[in-house]
Amino acid sequence: KTFRPKRKFEPGTQRFELHKRAQASLNSGVDLKAAVQLPNGEDLNDWVAVHVVDFFNRINLIYGTICEFCTEKTCPVMSGGPKYEYRWQDDMKYKKPTALPAPQYMNLLMDWIELQINNESIFPTNVGVPFPKNFLQVCKKILCRLFRVFVHVYIHHFDRIMLMGAEAHINTCYKHFYYFVTELNLVDRRELEPL
Repeated sequence: KTFRPKRKFEPGTQRFELHKRAQASLNSGVDLKAAVQLPNGEDLNDWVAVHVVDFFNRINLIYGTICEFCTEKTCPVMSGGPKYEYRWQDDMKYKKPTALPAPQYMNLLMDWIELQINNESIFPTNVGVPFPKNFLQVCKKILCRLFRVFVHVYIHHFDRIMLMGAEAHINTCYKHFYYFVTELNLVDRRELEPL
């Protein structure tokens, strides 16, 4: 349930080219602050869409590496330490913010994001189909919630990440995420305080 198939971009499309460009800049060892800047002449919504899908894939994988240690017993509350508790609300089943164990919160979160990015009316894949007016707002909510996964993993499960020798990878992924959301002002600064 935790590992999900990666969302891919169709070869030959503009978003596929943007995705390749973003990956190439990351893999070339260039400055991550520069790599997240909107390329000249590119559409902001396309750039954000590519990154949201990529961050979803990466963060889902990160959580998947520690999910067997994140149980209702070890993590009865979705939190980022004693000062930060995250409650789930989806306006469907959970109409009010509801305290949940971390693994339940994570499953609901990944399901919810998957629904958003697979919804053609929110994340259109065909060239020429416009993004909805509220596209950036939806992306801000997705990114804010994905940040909470980083918080939980860093605060509660970093010992496991270190045992696996994956801290460099997680740190690079987090740094990329942080630079991206701060460059484009996609996550409120208060939300970023836990890390």
